[in-house]
Amino acid sequence: MTERHDGDLPDGLSAAELGMWQSFRNGTTYDLRVGDKARDDPFAPHEWGPERSVEARVVARLLLSGPPARPGRVTALKLRGVRITGRLDLAGGRVDPYVELTGCRFDEEVALPECHFTTLRLVGCALPRLEAARLRTEGDLHLPRCRVERGIRLTDAQIGTDLLLSQIDIGPDRQGRALLGDGLTVAQDLQAEMIETLGELSLRGAKVGGSLSLRGSRLRAGQGRRALNAPQLSVERTLYMSEAWVSVDTGNQGTTPPYGIAASPTPARGTRSQVFRCRGGVRLDDGRFGDAVDLHKAVFVLDTHEELSLRRMVTPELRFNSERPARGRVVLNGAKVVTLIDVSTSWPGPGGLAMGGFVYENLVPYGHFPLSRRLEWVAAATPEYVPEPYERLAAVLRSSGEDADAREVLLAKQRRRRETLPPAGKLWGYLQDWTVAYGYRPGRAAVWMAVLWAAGTLAFSRYDPASLKGEEHPQWNAALYALDLLIPVIDLGQDGYWRMEGGWQWTAAALILLGWILATTVAAGASRLLRRS
Repeated sequence: MTERHDGDLPDGLSAAELGMWQSFRNGTTYDLRVGDKARDDPFAPHEWGPERSVEARVVARLLLSGPPARPGRVTALKLRGVRITGRLDLAGGRVDPYVELTGCRFDEEVALPECHFTTLRLVGCALPRLEAARLRTEGDLHLPRCRVERGIRLTDAQIGTDLLLSQIDIGPDRQGRALLGDGLTVAQDLQAEMIETLGELSLRGAKVGGSLSLRGSRLRAGQGRRALNAPQLSVERTLYMSEAWVSVDTGNQGTTPPYGIAASPTPARGTRSQVFRCRGGVRLDDGRFGDAVDLHKAVFVLDTHEELSLRRMVTPELRFNSERPARGRVVLNGAKVVTLIDVSTSWPGPGGLAMGGFVYENLVPYGHFPLSRRLEWVAAATPEYVPEPYERLAAVLRSSGEDADAREVLLAKQRRRRETLPPAGKLWGYLQDWTVAYGYRPGRAAVWMAVLWAAGTLAFSRYDPASLKGEEHPQWNAALYALDLLIPVIDLGQDGYWRMEGGWQWTAAALILLGWILATTVAAGASRLLRRS
């Protein structure tokens, strides 16, 4: 193609390309739809002939070195229902005109590596593949309702405002990855609601300046890969992996609450709920989330070796209200959360939960979450005895004013610890538990002391002992004598003056021994209370 002078038409343009060229200069939409819904569907098997086709090289020429706008107009490429033949290659170029393609077909991949756009919108288009590593946009990048057969590459791309991927359908590339967005930077929101992926969604080290929404999406892992692989992901506001509202009639997305959990448990009239569903492992290790991570009603389908990994994640709020995974593990090792909002039925059982070093400051149960279930939650995370989860739970309960529950948690910790001790230690532990509950129920000691004192008083009241020192002795008092034997160290003026013989000697020895045991267990409990204070 040669151009006679600026603004003139190149040679060799087809009728469709000629119309596109003129519409570009006018900044108007070039619409080649035929008005038949089935034939205008870019995903349907119907062929689009030459009357609806333009060559990719003509599109590239318009975008990279197109003609000037007509007077009073602004150049823009706006296409509807157009087929682009050949490979559209804009690698390394700068595209200043506004670009919006709706319901179009691409015969071959679209190559945009290191390309610079102002705003790029591909809406409801069919693409074999989108290669856009290190792409830069000053405004939005929109790819809603597109279908990409062999994956999207957006590694180290920089999006000036929003990245919109909602309702996109992405297949895997040769390495089993649906969307490769490692190092991606989005200045504002990344909306990927109700997307369908077959292959790994990789966002390693990505940064999002607003919220990242995966509401209602369906992620499926490729062979040997995770469904979502996003370690070191940084989101300034909230990561949503929760439900979306879908129109019952059209199946399109309805209104979704912008933040938090919907106040009403049922969707609005004419809509239905579509939960976030992930089939395959999820990795959010070392992520930083400014507001919250929302897993409300999410469904994670994991194999035995797969994990929902939240290691070392930091967020002010974690909403763990998902469906309980039947297999796999939930890992919270080293995570730091200010407020944990959870449901008792969301957590997996023994062997399915790990939370070593998991730090949280507040517990807000979403529904009924009794202390017995909370202790089961800790036990599930500690197949082998570890004191830290019990101490963390007790500290959080105590800070919220639940002192009695905190003592029950620490008592449960001592009972778990007892199972790791040798036989002698276990025996001493059972004795402490039976008498004063390891000091966490000190009232038991007073009850036992009163019972033993009453029994000793009753027994010694039937005995008239002989004096050890002749006339030098106090008046015999069975109650004081029994108390003198029970209380170690303190002398009440009875012990040491009377001769106990036969079975009475054994009775006195038993009271002394039981008194020392009670005193030792009370002292151990008091020392624990002082250490906690």
